[in-house]
Amino acid sequence: MKLSRSEQLASGINHVLLGTLGLLALLPFIHVLAQSLSSHDAITTGRVTLWPVDFTLESYSRVLQEQAFLNAFQVSVLRTVAGTLVNVALTCLLAYPLSKTYIKGRSTIMFLIVFTMMFGGGMIPTFLVVKATGLLNTFWAFIIPGAISAFNVIIMKNFFQSVPLELEESAKMDGGSNLGILFRIVIPLSMPAIATITLFHAVGHWNSFFDTVLYITDRKMFPLQVYLRELIMFNQSNIDNNSGYSSNMDSALLALESIKAAALIASTVPILIVYPFLQKYFVKGIMLGSVKG
Repeated sequence: MKLSRSEQLASGINHVLLGTLGLLALLPFIHVLAQSLSSHDAITTGRVTLWPVDFTLESYSRVLQEQAFLNAFQVSVLRTVAGTLVNVALTCLLAYPLSKTYIKGRSTIMFLIVFTMMFGGGMIPTFLVVKATGLLNTFWAFIIPGAISAFNVIIMKNFFQSVPLELEESAKMDGGSNLGILFRIVIPLSMPAIATITLFHAVGHWNSFFDTVLYITDRKMFPLQVYLRELIMFNQSNIDNNSGYSSNMDSALLALESIKAAALIASTVPILIVYPFLQKYFVKGIMLGSVKG
């Protein structure tokens, strides 16, 4: 269908507007990237905007040599991988039976799940539960309290309902068990929705820091976001002492400026690398998982 001249003009304006908004959203990231690649003098004199001045990789070298940063990065990666696997597995195992209308008590269970989206236990009661179960200062404190998301359960339940019943009936006639049908038929057909909730959980784990503030006091278990919070807000870093530049005033000042920017970029790149592999499933999974009853 051919668009009229006015429709073409409106479409062009919309594209320009969206492109402009997208560029504006990228400007802060580009500015931080430019600071991470610039010298301290260029930053303090205000010469760095969107392009590095006095290009240097010294800040990245120091960040990647700091043991606290490496430990925090390792904790974040382990948390993201393990937490996402647990989240996705438990979500699928809960959503699949709820997608079957013949399950007794299905409506009651769904009501209880939706109820948790409107009312929460609160920060202090949740902390007391985590403490009573012995999860304080353990790796599982990152994973178990938020192991299942009601929103993602609903997405997966609706998606599972879209799988043709004939496929499952044929598998049962061939002797397939419920778990066999789930893992061999339903899950492979539901990869768009699974990729969607995987992205949700992975980004959530990678960016999370508040649960660490509540449940973790051992600094060796601090994830990357808590390390960045202390570096940016309180200037807490051992980079100068570890790198042997503590007597150099310029090196100390560098840790307060370009090293902060380098740490921010280093913490952002991993999740940016993951996103393109899941993007093609993202919109499809959300749409299909949201319109089914």
